[in-house]
Order: sequence, then C-alpha cells, then structure tokens
Amino acid sequence: MHYRLRNIGHKWNHKRVYRIYTEMGLNLRRKSKRRLPQRIQEPLLQPIVANETWSMDFMHDVLSNKIKFRSFNVIDDYNREGLNLTLDTSINSRRVIRELDKIIAWRGSPSRIRVDNGPEYISQAMADWASERGIILQFIEPGSPYQNGYVERFNKSYREEVLDAYSFKTLKQADALSQAWLWMYNNERPHKSLGYIPPVEFAQQRLRSSAPSTLLLDQEYQWKSLVLSATN
Repeated sequence: MHYRLRNIGHKWNHKRVYRIYTEMGLNLRRKSKRRLPQRIQEPLLQPIVANETWSMDFMHDVLSNKIKFRSFNVIDDYNREGLNLTLDTSINSRRVIRELDKIIAWRGSPSRIRVDNGPEYISQAMADWASERGIILQFIEPGSPYQNGYVERFNKSYREEVLDAYSFKTLKQADALSQAWLWMYNNERPHKSLGYIPPVEFAQQRLRSSAPSTLLLDQEYQWKSLVLSATN
C-alpha cells in the first residue's frame, strides 16, 4: 500500500500510511482456508454385521414459502436401513451429535461412521465425541461423493419419492411425510441390492435373534394416510 501511494505521487512515509490504514479499520486478518489432512480412499464394502459402519450426509430443499431447510440422514451400511431423518432450517455439529446420541440409545453404537468433509463433521466437537465413544470417523476424499455411495443412493430415493414429489408449506408437513416414508422404506419397500426384500426383513432373516432394534411405527405418521391427505 505504501509503495503504491508513493508511485502515484503521495510522499507520505510508511508510518503515516499504516496509522491511517488502521484508523480506517482496513487492517483485517485474511481468512485462510482450513487445510484438510490427506484422506485415503477405502473400498465401499458391505459390512457382514449391523452397526459395523454407518453413513451420514446432509440434503437441502426449500418450502413453498422459499424458506430453506436441511435434512440430516443416517443409514446402516449393512442392510441400508434408514436410522434417521432430521429436518430443520439449521443443523450444526452440536445438533448432529445430539441426533447420533439418540440413535445410539436405541440402536447401539457403530464401529465407524463414513462421512464427507463438511464443516459439521470435521469440527473439533465431532472429533471429541467420536474419540470418547471409540467410534472411527471415516472421511471420504474431497469431491468424491461416490465413496459414500450407500447414503447417496438413499438420498436419491428420498429426493425422488418425497422432496421432489411433494410441495410442503411448513417444516412440520415435510417432517411428517419424511418420517412416514422412512418407516415404509425400511419395512415395506423392496431393495434390489438386498434381493428385493426390505432392510428390516433382510436383517431379521440373516441375524435372527441378534438383529438390531429398528424404528417403531408411529401411528401419527402413516405413509398412506399422509399421502392421501397431501394429494386431496
């Protein structure tokens, strides 16, 4: 700055330039981009037991009144079972941790969770939470969503069958239909990758008495009745 001013004819010394520069509030720190540690690509393998690997991801959508919202999605890679759909206008790392704790309370704890490099997942709070519980956070490489393919496939189904299929006036409407769809997805919808049976049935057939707990049907959120009310 000092030399630039001198080159255009101002003979001020560097001390005066710096004093005026700071008085004008221009001495702001440059924000440096946070450098991520090197991520190692790992093969996307189907676990042989439940709660070995979970995958989680965020999705974005908008209500009919233009209010944006996010969904926090969690699945078990073993049988592609949806474990969580949390919808809200803002979901930070603390909220992610609370939702994961809720899942663990009824499902049990996973050995690892596959995630991308979003700010909620690379936060110190998330790292501390995982370390305290002995859970490995398995980060995919930046710009490689295919490395989190199981939850990406879940996201595709959720978007096509819910988010893009209906227009919601309120977040409560979107959440009600989402929770009803999640139960239907787990218990009724056949999955090609599972031999055309639903995720819950797949786990029960193979794990039998050791099959993990699953989401219970909430009578308030029934897919058929909610769809009928949304289309009438």
